[in-house]
Amino acid sequence: MLLIGYMSSTPDKSYFSNLQMRNALIQIEDQMVHSNWMPDLIMGINRGGCIPGVYLSHRLKKEHLVLDIRLRDHKATPDLSVLTKQYAFQRKILIIDDINDTGATFKYIEENFGRPERVKFAALINNKPSEIVVDYHGYEIDKSKNPAWIVFPWEEWQK
Repeated sequence: MLLIGYMSSTPDKSYFSNLQMRNALIQIEDQMVHSNWMPDLIMGINRGGCIPGVYLSHRLKKEHLVLDIRLRDHKATPDLSVLTKQYAFQRKILIIDDINDTGATFKYIEENFGRPERVKFAALINNKPSEIVVDYHGYEIDKSKNPAWIVFPWEEWQK
């Protein structure tokens, strides 16, 4: 498993490439295969999980939906109704985000929906000190040792 040190970096930012995203998704798929669990549906967390969610849904030939949880930049109340509806249909659901940083987003889901066996969490990058342990991840970092901000390809226009 690769660590952030392999990404191109500036002192306070590390840049995550499209190739690293694809490699992370392959790692996530491999972990799911080895755990004998495959989703019926992929839910990308709005916004960072949307692009990896769509890529993974194409790779696995599964439906993709957006789960609207934006805790950092928005004051709108997160909407778990799409998750509740899909869960009611007895579907196995993978919820994916770009990074499990502090764990706040996944923790919000756990506290307001639960974490039943048919719902699994995945992140391209897992930060070891996070409050939440995801089921699957591509890369692992430790922001307590290297606190650089991760810049994903879909965020680069903000430079």
